[in-house]
Amino acid sequence: MASLQGSFPAISAVRSSFSSSSLVGVSFVRLPDCNRRSSGDRISCRRTSCRAMVQQAVQGGAPATYAKDMERLSAKESLLLAFKDAGGFEALVTGKTTDMQRIDVNERITGLERLNPTTRPTTSPFLEGLWNFEWFGSGSPGLFAARVVFERFPSTLARMSKMNLLLKDGYAKVAAHLKLLNSIESKFILSAKVSVEGPLRMKEEYVEGIFESPTIVEETIPEQLKGAYSQALTTAQQLPVPIRDAVANGLRVPLSGTFQRLFMISYLDEEILIIRDTAGIPEVLTRLEASSSAMAETNPEYES
Repeated sequence: MASLQGSFPAISAVRSSFSSSSLVGVSFVRLPDCNRRSSGDRISCRRTSCRAMVQQAVQGGAPATYAKDMERLSAKESLLLAFKDAGGFEALVTGKTTDMQRIDVNERITGLERLNPTTRPTTSPFLEGLWNFEWFGSGSPGLFAARVVFERFPSTLARMSKMNLLLKDGYAKVAAHLKLLNSIESKFILSAKVSVEGPLRMKEEYVEGIFESPTIVEETIPEQLKGAYSQALTTAQQLPVPIRDAVANGLRVPLSGTFQRLFMISYLDEEILIIRDTAGIPEVLTRLEASSSAMAETNPEYES
Protein backbone atom coordinates (compact mmCIF):
# COMPACT_ATOMS: atom_id res chain seq x y z
CA MET A 1 0.00 0.00 0.00
CA ALA A 2 1.12 3.52 -0.57
CA SER A 3 2.08 5.59 2.42
CA LEU A 4 -0.93 5.72 4.69
CA GLN A 5 -1.11 9.19 6.09
CA GLY A 6 -4.15 11.20 7.15
CA SER A 7 -5.70 13.42 9.67
CA PHE A 8 -8.12 12.20 12.34
CA PRO A 9 -11.26 14.38 12.11
CA ALA A 10 -13.31 15.32 15.13
CA ILE A 11 -16.75 13.75 15.47
CA SER A 12 -19.10 15.90 13.41
CA ALA A 13 -22.20 17.49 14.87
CA VAL A 14 -25.60 15.84 14.85
CA ARG A 15 -26.51 15.66 11.17
CA SER A 16 -27.31 12.49 9.35
CA SER A 17 -31.00 11.85 9.97
CA PHE A 18 -32.58 15.26 10.42
CA SER A 19 -34.96 16.54 7.79
CA SER A 20 -35.13 20.27 7.11
CA SER A 21 -38.35 20.55 9.11
CA SER A 22 -36.72 19.07 12.20
CA LEU A 23 -33.91 21.61 12.41
CA VAL A 24 -35.97 24.24 14.21
CA GLY A 25 -34.42 25.05 17.56
CA VAL A 26 -31.35 22.90 17.03
CA SER A 27 -27.99 24.62 16.79
CA PHE A 28 -25.00 22.88 15.20
CA VAL A 29 -21.31 23.19 15.83
CA ARG A 30 -18.35 21.65 14.03
CA LEU A 31 -15.22 21.58 16.10
CA PRO A 32 -11.76 21.98 14.54
CA ASP A 33 -10.10 18.85 13.20
CA CYS A 34 -7.67 17.15 15.56
CA ASN A 35 -4.36 16.06 14.12
CA ARG A 36 -2.46 14.28 16.87
CA ARG A 37 0.27 11.71 16.55
CA SER A 38 -0.58 9.39 19.41
CA SER A 39 -3.66 7.19 19.60
CA GLY A 40 -4.33 8.44 23.14
CA ASP A 41 -4.35 12.07 22.02
CA ARG A 42 -6.70 11.31 19.13
CA ILE A 43 -9.15 9.49 21.38
CA SER A 44 -8.99 12.22 24.03
CA CYS A 45 -9.61 14.90 21.42
CA ARG A 46 -12.59 13.07 19.98
CA ARG A 47 -14.02 12.50 23.45
CA THR A 48 -13.75 16.23 24.27
CA SER A 49 -15.27 17.15 20.92
CA CYS A 50 -18.20 14.81 21.44
CA ARG A 51 -18.93 16.25 24.89
CA ALA A 52 -18.79 19.81 23.60
CA MET A 53 -21.28 19.05 20.86
CA VAL A 54 -23.70 17.48 23.31
CA GLN A 55 -23.49 20.61 25.46
CA GLN A 56 -24.00 23.04 22.58
CA ALA A 57 -26.84 21.31 20.72
CA VAL A 58 -30.25 22.66 21.83
CA GLN A 59 -33.21 20.33 22.01
CA GLY A 60 -36.02 21.01 19.58
CA GLY A 61 -37.62 19.84 16.38
CA ALA A 62 -38.11 16.07 16.33
CA PRO A 63 -37.41 14.91 19.92
CA ALA A 64 -37.15 11.19 19.09
CA THR A 65 -34.64 11.73 16.30
CA TYR A 66 -32.63 14.18 18.38
CA ALA A 67 -32.56 11.78 21.34
CA LYS A 68 -31.38 8.92 19.10
CA ASP A 69 -28.49 10.99 17.75
CA MET A 70 -27.51 12.12 21.25
CA GLU A 71 -27.54 8.49 22.39
CA ARG A 72 -25.30 7.54 19.45
CA LEU A 73 -22.83 10.33 20.20
CA SER A 74 -22.68 9.26 23.83
CA ALA A 75 -22.10 5.62 22.86
CA LYS A 76 -19.26 6.59 20.52
CA GLU A 77 -17.62 8.70 23.20
CA SER A 78 -17.95 5.84 25.68
CA LEU A 79 -16.34 3.37 23.28
CA LEU A 80 -13.39 5.65 22.50
CA LEU A 81 -12.83 6.18 26.22
CA ALA A 82 -12.85 2.40 26.78
CA PHE A 83 -10.09 2.00 24.16
CA LYS A 84 -7.96 4.53 26.01
CA ASP A 85 -8.62 2.93 29.40
CA ALA A 86 -7.59 -0.46 27.96
CA GLY A 87 -4.17 0.91 27.01
CA GLY A 88 -4.80 1.68 23.35
CA PHE A 89 -3.33 -0.07 20.32
CA GLU A 90 0.03 -0.91 21.92
CA ALA A 91 -1.53 -2.76 24.85
CA LEU A 92 -3.82 -4.62 22.46
CA VAL A 93 -1.08 -5.96 20.15
CA THR A 94 1.26 -6.85 23.02
CA GLY A 95 -1.45 -8.77 24.88
CA LYS A 96 -1.48 -6.47 27.90
CA THR A 97 -5.24 -5.86 27.98
CA THR A 98 -7.02 -7.56 30.88
CA ASP A 99 -10.19 -9.65 30.74
CA MET A 100 -12.07 -6.85 32.49
CA GLN A 101 -10.91 -4.31 29.92
CA ARG A 102 -11.83 -6.59 27.02
CA ILE A 103 -15.32 -7.30 28.31
CA ASP A 104 -15.83 -3.59 28.97
CA VAL A 105 -14.85 -2.73 25.38
CA ASN A 106 -17.04 -5.50 23.96
CA GLU A 107 -20.02 -4.31 26.01
CA ARG A 108 -19.65 -0.79 24.56
CA ILE A 109 -19.20 -2.15 21.04
CA THR A 110 -22.50 -3.99 21.37
CA GLY A 111 -24.16 -0.86 22.71
CA LEU A 112 -23.04 1.17 19.68
CA GLU A 113 -23.97 -1.53 17.16
CA ARG A 114 -27.64 -1.39 18.14
CA LEU A 115 -27.61 2.31 17.14
CA ASN A 116 -26.26 1.65 13.63
CA PRO A 117 -27.64 4.43 11.36
CA THR A 118 -26.72 2.74 8.05
CA THR A 119 -29.11 0.00 6.93
CA ARG A 120 -27.06 -1.12 3.88
CA PRO A 121 -23.41 -0.46 4.84
CA THR A 122 -21.85 -2.62 2.11
CA THR A 123 -23.02 -0.14 -0.57
CA SER A 124 -22.67 3.04 1.48
CA PRO A 125 -20.29 5.76 0.21
CA PHE A 126 -19.06 6.07 3.79
CA LEU A 127 -17.42 2.64 3.59
CA GLU A 128 -14.60 3.68 1.26
CA GLY A 129 -11.61 5.59 2.58
CA LEU A 130 -8.67 5.20 4.94
CA TRP A 131 -9.36 3.64 8.36
CA ASN A 132 -7.26 3.09 11.46
CA PHE A 133 -7.57 -0.09 13.55
CA GLU A 134 -8.45 0.68 17.16
CA TRP A 135 -9.53 -2.79 18.29
CA PHE A 136 -9.46 -6.36 16.99
CA GLY A 137 -10.06 -9.77 18.52
CA SER A 138 -8.26 -13.10 18.73
CA GLY A 139 -9.27 -14.26 15.24
CA SER A 140 -8.36 -11.07 13.42
CA PRO A 141 -5.65 -11.02 10.71
CA GLY A 142 -4.32 -7.94 12.49
CA LEU A 143 -3.73 -9.73 15.76
CA PHE A 144 -2.17 -12.67 13.90
CA ALA A 145 0.31 -10.30 12.24
CA ALA A 146 1.10 -8.71 15.60
CA ARG A 147 1.75 -12.08 17.21
CA VAL A 148 4.09 -13.10 14.38
CA VAL A 149 6.17 -10.01 15.14
CA PHE A 150 6.21 -10.33 18.91
CA GLU A 151 6.81 -14.09 19.01
CA ARG A 152 9.99 -13.65 16.96
CA PHE A 153 11.35 -10.41 18.36
CA PRO A 154 11.44 -8.99 21.90
CA SER A 155 9.42 -5.79 22.33
CA THR A 156 12.68 -3.88 22.81
CA LEU A 157 13.71 -4.84 19.26
CA ALA A 158 10.44 -4.74 17.32
CA ARG A 159 6.99 -3.29 17.76
CA MET A 160 3.90 -2.66 15.67
CA SER A 161 3.08 1.03 15.86
CA LYS A 162 -0.23 1.08 13.98
CA MET A 163 -2.36 -0.69 11.43
CA ASN A 164 -4.47 0.87 8.68
CA LEU A 165 -7.08 -0.27 6.18
CA LEU A 166 -7.67 1.36 2.80
CA LEU A 167 -10.96 0.50 1.08
CA LYS A 168 -11.46 1.75 -2.47
CA ASP A 169 -12.97 0.54 -5.75
CA GLY A 170 -13.57 -3.03 -4.61
CA TYR A 171 -10.09 -3.55 -3.15
CA ALA A 172 -8.70 -3.48 0.38
CA LYS A 173 -5.17 -2.98 1.64
CA VAL A 174 -4.19 -3.64 5.23
CA ALA A 175 -0.84 -2.14 6.26
CA ALA A 176 0.92 -3.11 9.49
CA HIS A 177 3.56 -0.50 10.40
CA LEU A 178 6.59 -2.04 12.08
CA LYS A 179 9.53 -0.44 13.86
CA LEU A 180 12.80 -2.27 14.60
CA LEU A 181 15.39 -0.99 17.08
CA ASN A 182 13.55 2.37 17.04
CA SER A 183 15.55 3.08 13.85
CA ILE A 184 14.20 0.88 11.07
CA GLU A 185 10.66 1.35 9.81
CA SER A 186 8.91 -1.11 7.54
CA LYS A 187 5.43 -2.18 6.50
CA PHE A 188 3.71 -5.45 5.75
CA ILE A 189 0.88 -4.91 3.27
CA LEU A 190 -1.90 -7.40 2.61
CA SER A 191 -3.94 -6.74 -0.55
CA ALA A 192 -7.38 -8.23 -1.08
CA LYS A 193 -10.29 -8.09 -3.47
CA VAL A 194 -13.53 -7.20 -1.70
CA SER A 195 -16.96 -8.24 -2.99
CA VAL A 196 -20.46 -7.51 -1.72
CA GLU A 197 -22.39 -10.59 -0.57
CA GLY A 198 -25.46 -8.80 0.81
CA PRO A 199 -26.61 -5.65 2.64
CA LEU A 200 -24.31 -6.44 5.58
CA ARG A 201 -22.01 -9.20 4.33
CA MET A 202 -18.77 -8.94 2.34
CA LYS A 203 -15.98 -11.30 1.26
CA GLU A 204 -12.23 -10.73 1.15
CA GLU A 205 -10.04 -12.69 -1.25
CA TYR A 206 -6.37 -12.11 -0.47
CA VAL A 207 -4.34 -11.33 -3.58
CA GLU A 208 -0.82 -10.47 -2.43
CA GLY A 209 1.37 -9.86 0.59
CA ILE A 210 4.25 -7.41 0.43
CA PHE A 211 7.11 -6.87 2.88
CA GLU A 212 8.24 -3.35 2.01
CA SER A 213 11.92 -2.52 2.07
CA PRO A 214 12.80 -0.94 5.41
CA THR A 215 13.43 2.76 5.81
CA ILE A 216 16.35 3.53 8.10
CA VAL A 217 16.53 6.74 10.10
CA GLU A 218 20.29 7.13 10.41
CA GLU A 219 20.10 9.73 13.19
CA THR A 220 18.42 7.21 15.50
CA ILE A 221 20.84 4.30 14.93
CA PRO A 222 22.68 3.42 18.18
CA GLU A 223 26.39 4.22 18.12
CA GLN A 224 27.39 0.58 18.57
CA LEU A 225 25.48 -0.38 15.41
CA LYS A 226 26.61 2.41 13.08
CA GLY A 227 29.72 0.52 11.97
CA ALA A 228 27.70 -2.58 11.06
CA TYR A 229 25.18 -0.38 9.25
CA SER A 230 27.89 1.24 7.13
CA GLN A 231 29.28 -2.16 6.17
CA ALA A 232 25.82 -3.46 5.24
CA LEU A 233 25.15 -0.35 3.16
CA THR A 234 28.43 -0.78 1.26
CA THR A 235 27.66 -4.45 0.62
CA ALA A 236 24.17 -3.63 -0.65
CA GLN A 237 25.56 -1.09 -3.12
CA GLN A 238 27.80 -3.76 -4.60
CA LEU A 239 24.94 -6.15 -5.35
CA PRO A 240 23.92 -6.71 -9.00
CA VAL A 241 21.29 -4.25 -10.25
CA PRO A 242 18.46 -6.84 -10.59
CA ILE A 243 18.93 -7.92 -6.96
CA ARG A 244 19.10 -4.32 -5.74
CA ASP A 245 15.86 -3.53 -7.61
CA ALA A 246 14.15 -6.57 -6.13
CA VAL A 247 15.18 -5.53 -2.62
CA ALA A 248 14.08 -1.93 -3.23
CA ASN A 249 10.64 -3.07 -4.41
CA GLY A 250 10.09 -5.29 -1.39
CA LEU A 251 9.38 -8.99 -1.05
CA ARG A 252 6.12 -9.95 -2.77
CA VAL A 253 4.18 -13.10 -1.84
CA PRO A 254 1.44 -13.94 -4.38
CA LEU A 255 -1.69 -15.36 -2.73
CA SER A 256 -4.01 -15.52 -5.78
CA GLY A 257 -7.19 -15.71 -3.70
CA THR A 258 -6.01 -18.82 -1.85
CA PHE A 259 -7.12 -17.33 1.46
CA GLN A 260 -10.59 -15.84 1.89
CA ARG A 261 -12.59 -14.32 4.70
CA LEU A 262 -16.28 -13.54 5.14
CA PHE A 263 -17.30 -10.70 7.42
CA MET A 264 -20.33 -8.55 8.16
CA ILE A 265 -20.54 -4.83 8.88
CA SER A 266 -22.44 -4.30 12.11
CA TYR A 267 -21.95 -0.52 12.35
CA LEU A 268 -21.00 2.25 9.94
CA ASP A 269 -21.17 6.03 10.01
CA GLU A 270 -18.87 8.85 8.91
CA GLU A 271 -16.30 8.15 11.63
CA ILE A 272 -16.57 4.57 12.94
CA LEU A 273 -16.63 1.15 11.23
CA ILE A 274 -17.31 -2.10 13.10
CA ILE A 275 -17.04 -5.47 11.39
CA ARG A 276 -17.44 -9.03 12.68
CA ASP A 277 -15.98 -12.22 11.24
CA THR A 278 -17.73 -15.60 11.00
CA ALA A 279 -16.93 -16.27 14.66
CA GLY A 280 -18.54 -12.96 15.66
CA ILE A 281 -15.22 -11.37 16.72
CA PRO A 282 -15.38 -7.56 16.35
CA GLU A 283 -12.89 -5.19 14.75
CA VAL A 284 -13.32 -1.45 15.32
CA LEU A 285 -11.82 1.15 13.00
CA THR A 286 -11.90 4.94 13.06
CA ARG A 287 -11.67 7.05 9.93
CA LEU A 288 -8.46 8.77 8.91
CA GLU A 289 -9.50 9.99 5.45
CA ALA A 290 -12.80 9.91 3.61
CA SER A 291 -13.19 8.89 -0.02
CA SER A 292 -14.27 11.52 -2.53
CA SER A 293 -17.68 9.90 -2.91
CA ALA A 294 -18.34 10.04 0.82
CA MET A 295 -17.22 13.66 1.03
CA ALA A 296 -19.56 14.53 -1.83
CA GLU A 297 -22.54 12.94 -0.08
CA THR A 298 -24.75 15.80 1.06
CA ASN A 299 -28.22 14.29 1.57
CA PRO A 300 -28.90 14.57 5.35
CA GLU A 301 -31.48 11.74 5.23
CA TYR A 302 -29.20 9.26 3.42
CA GLU A 303 -29.37 5.65 4.53
CA SER A 304 -27.46 3.38 2.19
